[in-house]
This record gives sequence, C-alpha cells and structure tokens, in this order.
Amino acid sequence: MNELEEIVNIQQHPINNKEYINKCKKQIQENSILILNNFLNNNCLNELIDEALQLEDKAFYCSQNHTILLNKANESNDPNDPLNTEVISDKGCVPHDLLNKDSKLNILYKLPEFKKFLIGVLNLQNIYAYSDTLSSINYNYYQKSQQLGWHFDNASFAITLMIQSSDTGGEFEYVSQGRDFSKNFIDKHYIKNILQNKILPEKIDVEAGTLVLFYGRNYLHRVTPVESTKPRILVTLNYNEEEGTMLSENARMTFFGRVN
Repeated sequence: MNELEEIVNIQQHPINNKEYINKCKKQIQENSILILNNFLNNNCLNELIDEALQLEDKAFYCSQNHTILLNKANESNDPNDPLNTEVISDKGCVPHDLLNKDSKLNILYKLPEFKKFLIGVLNLQNIYAYSDTLSSINYNYYQKSQQLGWHFDNASFAITLMIQSSDTGGEFEYVSQGRDFSKNFIDKHYIKNILQNKILPEKIDVEAGTLVLFYGRNYLHRVTPVESTKPRILVTLNYNEEEGTMLSENARMTFFGRVN
C-alpha cells in the first residue's frame, strides 16, 4: 500500500484520476463548495483522532469580536450597518510545528497527488506552503459554547478535514448569496436578514473523515456554538498561490499565542 492509499479512501475518491478531478472541479464551480464524505480511510482517521486528542492540551485558545469582514467594529459608523455588526469567534488552535513529522497530515499535505488534485479542482497554477513554521496545518478545537461567528474569508479558498464532530451544535451554516468579491458588491439588506435570523441558511452535517473545499470569500458562513462536552475538531490545510507567503505576526499572535 502506497502513502496515498494509507491516507485517502481511494476507492471512493480516486483523486489521482483526471475524470474524478474534473467532476469535483465542476461541482465546486457550480456550488462554491465541495464535500467529500469518507475522504480519509478508517485507519488514517483513527490515527488522526488519537493525534488530535494527544495535542488538545497544547492548543492556544483565543476569543475575538469581529465583523463579517473580519474587522473590528467602527464606533463612528452606523451600528445598524450589517458590515459594522460584531459577532464572536472562539476556538483553540494547535500550530503546524507541534505536529509529529511523521503525522499523516504532514504526509498528505506534501503528497504530489493531493496537491495536483487541489490545483486541478480549484483551477490554480500552483499552491505553496506557508513559509513560517506555524500556519500550514492547524488543528482547531471548538469546546462547549465555542463557535465561529458569521464572516466572509479573506482567502480565496479554504480546505478543511473534519476529525471529530460534536454530539450537538457545532453545525456548519452558509448562504450562497450576498456578495461578489470580484465586483466589490455586498447586498447589505440580505446580509442583515441573515444576521437577524430572518433568512435561514443552508446547513451541512460534516462527519468525521470528510474533506471540504469552500470558496468562503463570497459565501457568508459560520459554525454554530458547540453544545456538547465532546469538542468539534477539524484540521485546516492552508496553502497559498504565491511562494514565500507568511501569516502576519499579528495573526500568528492572535491564533497561536506566538510568532515562531
């Protein structure tokens, strides 16, 4: 068994097959989200669950108030403006340098077949790891009452692996309207209705072992508060379109509590 088959459920997700890559590319272009259930094989998933639980006490926890554009609210602006409404995000994060070098996450992240799959599906020229030691792969922990508030991503795409779902709460919700980043357009009336729960978002039940690719720059999304003592644990696989990119020192201090 090769490294790819040790990690990926290749029978269900032949990511080294051109037709499968094109099929996934079509899905994300039509829906702005690609959900691949049972992406990890069972042995790999169990190994990552064990790794995540062993690293849990090393997570750095932070809580932020932010707007949907990931800024701080401006007191001089209209408090009723949905772009100036603050929400809360709080979670724990384990940075890349705490992962074992032999972690299946490190292997998957660097696998040429996986990178080629991502490049093909996301229609990119190439992807690169972060040049700092903290930001490329992160375990994220949402304990009871913790959440990810409504927001649009700054990055053009997001890649996540669900490791453990919470028993209740911790649901991923999103809406497919309201913003066109390329045209600098935001429908404030629609966004306000979402924030005031006047429009119901779409919900995704993401099970352990699922890979999700998402264009979060145009799609408002959140993770609802976890309601169980069992935490929600997922991994973010973070790549850049340009080589040599580092996460800002401010962001590293915010999410990891250190810059190196």
